[in-house]
Formats: sequence, structure tokens, C-alpha cells
Amino acid sequence: MKFIYLNAADMAASITMDDAIQSNKEALLAYAENEADIPMRMTVPVDDYEGAALFMPGLMKPTDALGVKIVSVYENNPAMGLDAVPATMILLDAETGYLKGIMDGTTLTRIRTGALAGAATDLLAKKDAKTFLLIGTGGQAESQLEAILTVRSIEEVFVYSRNQDKRKDFAKKMQEKFSTVRITAVDDLERAVRAADIITAVTTTNHPVLEADWVQEGTHINGMGSYATDMQELPSDLYTKADLVYVDTYDAVAESGDFKTPMNQGTFGMDVLTGMLGKMIAEEKPGRENDEQITIFKSTGNAVFDVAVADEIYNAAIEKNIGTWIE
Repeated sequence: MKFIYLNAADMAASITMDDAIQSNKEALLAYAENEADIPMRMTVPVDDYEGAALFMPGLMKPTDALGVKIVSVYENNPAMGLDAVPATMILLDAETGYLKGIMDGTTLTRIRTGALAGAATDLLAKKDAKTFLLIGTGGQAESQLEAILTVRSIEEVFVYSRNQDKRKDFAKKMQEKFSTVRITAVDDLERAVRAADIITAVTTTNHPVLEADWVQEGTHINGMGSYATDMQELPSDLYTKADLVYVDTYDAVAESGDFKTPMNQGTFGMDVLTGMLGKMIAEEKPGRENDEQITIFKSTGNAVFDVAVADEIYNAAIEKNIGTWIE
């Protein structure tokens, strides 16, 4: 038996953001059409070392993409010079069950999460969108920016985070990488929200990062953070203001404070949702009908996106002869 190992550089060389976006669209459709088998995430506490291991398995039937992402959470790791949340993706051959690939799970998460926002933006944002606001400059931010630039002809990008130095450093770095677009760190968030055609929030905040009144007609918003019930990055009244509200899976409603908090408070119910984005791809739910509609996509992630994009990376690496084979 032999399998291929792909590090972060191998993965980046194997797949384009456009490829990852298309894989996410296929995964959204497969999940919505019950063509994906995604068991519940399993958590194994490792109390002696104040850590935990999370196992996220999945199968996407249309492409036979089968695997499990293992995410470890060890808050004491940084004191030892290690990542607090290391991750590994394992791919299996669906026909035989044999191991076929191992790759860096942290890089995979960044690629597939950015690509998921890219897929939603491609499906929901105005076709002539020119301005983009990115809220959050953490590890997910770069792929979020790349994805939006992939699906729309953006001319100006605004970058905001609570730390002024971090947003300036991030904007400078991204300006060097994406030199054809103007990228600016902003201090006035309200002004940036009002000027943005597309907004992506990718934070772990417990309080909304913007106000619904700031959002103008025609704006598309991606909520890519707030994956736990105690987090909320988008204001409750923005969901009731929006014309279309889509989620990646209904897990987002159960897991994210963006939904749980206002639902528990009676602010709105399940009827605020238009549905899962895969249902729009299947033409069972409506898309944007005009340039005045406000649209929202809320994601908490799902193993179906991990296995779909990981399999795409694996196949591309084989074709391009990238990676290290281990006997």
C-alpha cells in the first residue's frame, strides 16, 4: 500500500481558488440532495493535557470523496511554540477503504472556507459588484479575499479589524499580492459598510461587528465566523432586513449564535431562512432577482466541504505529479 502526503505548499500548487469554488458548489448540491453522508462530529476530550481531538468524517457520493478531518484543540500549545489548533485530513479510497492521501488540515480549512464564501458570492451577489469589505484579518482572511476577487471584478477592497496595526499590516501584505486591486485598511467601519457591494465577516466575536442600518440595498453579506452558540458577528435585525437568507447546512442554525441568540429571544424563527444554498443550485429556491435585494449567506462549515475539496486537491496533485509518495 502507498499513499500521497501533501503539505501546504503542495496543496496550494495543486488547486486554484476557482477549482475549490466549483468543488464547494458540487458539495452544496450533493448535501442538499441527500447525496452526502455526514455523521455527527465526534469529540474526544484529552483532559490530562487540557486538549481535545475532533473527528469530522464524511462521504460525498457523486464523486466517491471519502475521508475524515481531525482537528485538535490544545490551548497550551502556543507556550511550546506550537499551533493551538493543528489539523490533518485523511482521504480513503471509497472502493477499497484503503488510505490514499494525507494532507495539511489547516490549509484545507482555509481553502475550502474561503471557496465556500466565493461560491455563495458568485451565486448571490450583484454581477457588477465593485467594492468589497473584509471584516477580520485572522488566518482565514487571505483565502476569503482571494475567493471574492476570483468571482467578481472588484476594484476596491476595504479591510477592517479591531486591531489597527493588524489591519494595516494585512492590507499592505494583500496589496503586494493582489496588485491590480486597491486594498485599504479603514478606520471608519460604518462608512465602509455603506460603500460595500459585498461584505464578508470572518471573526469569532460575541457581539455583532456592524449595524443593520448601515447595510445598503443590493449588498451581499457572508457570515463565515460565529461557528459556536456563544458567538454572533451579524446583528439580528439584519436577517429580518434581508430579502434572501441562505445557509450552507441547517447545522448553521443549530450551532451559530447568529441564529440561536435571536431565536431564543423570539426575534425571529425558522421562517427567516430562505433555505440551504444547495437548494438554490438545484433551482428549488429563488436567487437574486434584482440589484436592490440584500442577500446573506451564513456558514458554520461541514465535513462535506472538507472531503470534496480535499479530493479535488488529491486528484489535481496526482495529475500534476505533486506531493510525496509513502510506501
